[in-house]
Order: sequence, then structure tokens, then C-alpha cells
Amino acid sequence: MTATSANPSMVETPGVAWRKQIRFALIGALSSVFIALAGMPVGLDGRSIIQPVLSMGFLSLLWVPFVMATLAGSEVVLEGMTARTRDSRDLLAGGIIGLGSAGGLVLLMVLIQNFNLRDPLVNWSPQLLNLLSFNRSLGVGALLWLLLGLILGVLGAAMHVLPKKLCSRIRTVVLSVLAVSVLETFLTDLLEGFGLEALTDFVYYKRGGLEVGGALLVAALALIIPLLVGTRIKDVKEQVVGLPAEERKRVNLILLAVSAALLLVLPFFLGKIANELLANVGLFVLLALGLNVVVGLAGILDLGYVAFFAVGGYTTAVLTSPNSPGFSPELPWPIALIVVVVITGIVGLFIGAPVIRMRGDYLAIVTLGFGEIIRLLFLSDWLSGWFGGAQGITNIPGVEVGIGTVKGTDPRSVFLLVLVFCAIAIYVSWRLENSRLGRAWMAIREDEDVAEAMGVNTTNTKLMAFVVGAVLASFSGAIFSAKVGSIFPTSFLMLVSIIILVVVIVGGMGNIAGVIVGALVLIGVLGGPKQPGLLQEFSQFKLLIYGALLVWMMLKRPEGLVPNVRRTRELHQEEFLQDAWLKGEIDTDDQEDLQ
Repeated sequence: MTATSANPSMVETPGVAWRKQIRFALIGALSSVFIALAGMPVGLDGRSIIQPVLSMGFLSLLWVPFVMATLAGSEVVLEGMTARTRDSRDLLAGGIIGLGSAGGLVLLMVLIQNFNLRDPLVNWSPQLLNLLSFNRSLGVGALLWLLLGLILGVLGAAMHVLPKKLCSRIRTVVLSVLAVSVLETFLTDLLEGFGLEALTDFVYYKRGGLEVGGALLVAALALIIPLLVGTRIKDVKEQVVGLPAEERKRVNLILLAVSAALLLVLPFFLGKIANELLANVGLFVLLALGLNVVVGLAGILDLGYVAFFAVGGYTTAVLTSPNSPGFSPELPWPIALIVVVVITGIVGLFIGAPVIRMRGDYLAIVTLGFGEIIRLLFLSDWLSGWFGGAQGITNIPGVEVGIGTVKGTDPRSVFLLVLVFCAIAIYVSWRLENSRLGRAWMAIREDEDVAEAMGVNTTNTKLMAFVVGAVLASFSGAIFSAKVGSIFPTSFLMLVSIIILVVVIVGGMGNIAGVIVGALVLIGVLGGPKQPGLLQEFSQFKLLIYGALLVWMMLKRPEGLVPNVRRTRELHQEEFLQDAWLKGEIDTDDQEDLQ
């Protein structure tokens, strides 16, 4: 008998799994060191959150002990089980995790001071050491980090000890302050559009970030507004849900009309930067809506989706630009768009036909190859007489709409044009999702063999998904070429396909609202492959954050931020079956049949 088995309390005190806490402390230490050596603290230190209290660089490290302690204290309580009682030992465990996370930074500071490893680690620098030590001595910096880690770890663990209502208020305040700071560019433009420059001067520091008084004001509003509103929004929602079908449909149409009117009016109160940002988000919403049909509804993993975006952009350039090298009819943009839709649909059939019988990894690899083939064809010298090769096609005219010309120098008009096509794409996606074709796509996504056995023509149905996705992507390509005024093969890298897929996954596959939310969160905040977001300082860390976010979503919330009900049931079938079994609703034989 080992010492551990003889004395179980050494391993696990009732109520707290100490091995789990130590594991999360080590993960926190490694995460802190990785973030520091990735260059995020130094690279983001110029972006203030609250001036002069907190910068984005320090925030990139401070979240680690808090989040690790919160995750370590969480537990899954299945149906029929009772949550364990929380006590001071949970706070002690959180403090240990916080100290462990900060200990990684202390060790890194010691190593930087005594060893020079800058040859393999480019961010191993005195600048990083000065930042980590708060421009003080090593001992003072180490004590400050250990103290901060202890406090943040205890606060993270307290999220499971304090009353749920209080924890909800704390989260609301913290997230509100962060959101208002991140949305500084957008909110400043909006408030100045309404003539509220005095408010922006009070809330925001001149060189970026919130003033201390502005942060306190935002925190106070985050506490007061829920108290004033109370449960009224929830009550109104329940009343709307309880209405008869016809009345509920009428209310939804009114809300949709009001939302559309607000979106149409919004650009006139924003500056060029905010309108440019919204236009870029809209272009990615168009692309994501098309990929949502292919991946979210039909379950076809297409990694070469950027090919349709490229075909739409290049076809528009050839048909409208006077500088098109091989063929230059200089058609009006609306007529060219019709040709673009037809050609892109044919390309969708051409790409879809050879790969339609493949599944899983094979399908993903082949579509990835087709996406690269299309880009390389546009880049090649062989077709340079038609598409300009590496020189691309320039002098692409804007979109004539009767009352003016939509072009990149006027981001407001571009956003309004994108908004119109987004509305068309949303309507088409919604009608298709609830049609017979949409139900066939979802049947194929759930189980292709069963769908085929039930009479679904899987070949034609999957080809239709490719065609619809290609057409929606062509809209974005056509607007993109007219907006930029020139087009090059480097605009259609494989990375675009990956980022669009991340938008769909993070937002919620199979859900139109989820796709829009995903584009707003990712493209609006972080930016696209070459398009800046609200946090331009994150440009060099963009792919790192995309990857980490995608891994976290797959592990913790695979259904996305705004999940589709059907998709959620598919992904969490085992949990639903477990709950039903514990409730006694099904027996073991029934469970085996359902699986």
C-alpha cells in the first residue's frame, strides 16, 4: 500500500480535487510564459484599456489566473446529481492556481535576467523584462505578480462561491468596461454623429482608452440599467412567444422592419473609419452566409471556398474594367453581376461534381486543392493575357446606382450596397433552410446514408449546396472588386477560406443569426486577413487568437455563440441521452437503439 492510498486526504480533500487545481496552476504558468514570449504584452502595451491603470498588454497576462481558477472550480452537474457545497477551501484552491500562474512569469523574469536566449526566442528581451517587472527591480516585480496572481485566482474561485446574482453583476461590469473600451472607434464616431463630443471627451482619453472617470461611469450604468429594466425584456419576450402564430409573425416583421430602418440610418451618423469597418464586416457576412449553406446546412467541409470569391471578383473586373488585358466589354455593373452569378454557378458545378461523392477529410483536402488551383490559374503567366497575372486588373469602376456611384472612397455607400445584398442573402438562406431542399441538406448533414435510403438524391442535393454557396460568394467578390478598384491574386489566399470557416463555426453553424454575430465579433474586432478591425494592435497576433479561439470553441462550445437548436441536439446527443436515462425516460436498450 502506497502513502497516497493509505492517506487519501493527501490527494483530495472532500469537495476540492487538489490534483486538478495543481494541473490548472501548471497550465496557467505555461500559458502566461507562452503569451509573454509570443510578444503580446510588449506589442499590445500601447493600447490602453483604462488610462493609466490598465493596458491591453497587461490584460493579456492578467486574465490567465482569473480564468484558470474559474475553470478549475467549475463542475458538470448532470440530471439527478447534486452540486457540491462551496466553502473557503475553494478560495484557497483559486489562490494556489493564481500563485502558480504568476509563478511562471516570475521564473521567466529570472531566466531573462540571467540568460540570453534571444537567438531562438526573438521576444526574449530587456524590454519584456522591464514590462514584467513594472519598470522596477526584479524582486519588486516578482512580489507584485505573486500578489496580483493570488488576488485574481481568489476572485476567479469566488465566482463559484458568491451568490449567482452578484457574480452576474460582476461579469456584466467587467465585460461592459472592456466592450466600451474595445469599441472606442465605433462609439466615438457614433456619439460625435449625434453631437455628443463632450461625452466622448469625458469617457475616453485623447490618446485612446477609457478615462478612470469614464470607466466608473460605464460600470455604474452597467449596474443601474439592469436594475431599471429588471425582467421587463424577459417578460416581453415571453409574451411574444406566447402570442398566436399570426400575431407573433406580425410582431417579428415589425421588429425586422425597425432593425432594417436603424441599419439604413446608422451609416449617416458614422465616420469613414466606422463605415469602412462595417462594410468589411458585411462582405464577410456575405461570404459566411454562403459557406453556412455548404458547411452548416449540408455538412460539406469546403476549404476552397475562396475560389468562388475569386471568380466573382475577377469576372466582375474583366467585364467592367477598361484595363482588362484580354477582353474588355466595359459592361454596367448590374449586367455584369448577372453574368458573374451564371459563371460562378457553373464553377460551383465544376468543382462540386468531381468531389461530391467524397466525405470527411478527403473532401476537405480536395476542395482545398481546387481553391489553390483557381488562385494559381489567376496568377499564372498562361492566363495573364486574360487576368493580368501577378499585375492583376486595375481601374475597376464603381457601381452606378442612378443617384450616384458606389466606390471605395465613399465607405458609407459601400456599406449600404453591402447591406442590400446581405438582406438578399439572408432572405434566400432563410427560405432555403425551411424548404424541402434545406431539409434534405440537413438530412445529409446528419446521416448521408440514411438520407439516401429515404429517397434523397444526395448527389444533386450536394451540388445545389455548392451552387448556392458559390452564388452568394460571388456577390461578395463583385462588390469587393468595385470597392477596391483593383484586384490581385494575393487577395484570395487560402487563409480567407479558413477565416470564413472560423466565422461560421464560432458564430454557430446552420444559424443565420450566428453567422452574423461571428462576423461582427471576429472581423469587426480582430479584422480579416488584410482588413483592420477595431483592435488594430492585434494584427500580428490575429492568427494565434483565431486558432486558440477555434480550439476552445470545439472543446467547450462546438455549437457556436448563437447555436442552432437542431445542431445543438446533434452535437450533444450523448448528454441528452444521459439526462433522459437518469430521469428514467428511456432504458438501456432504447439508448443503444438511439445511438
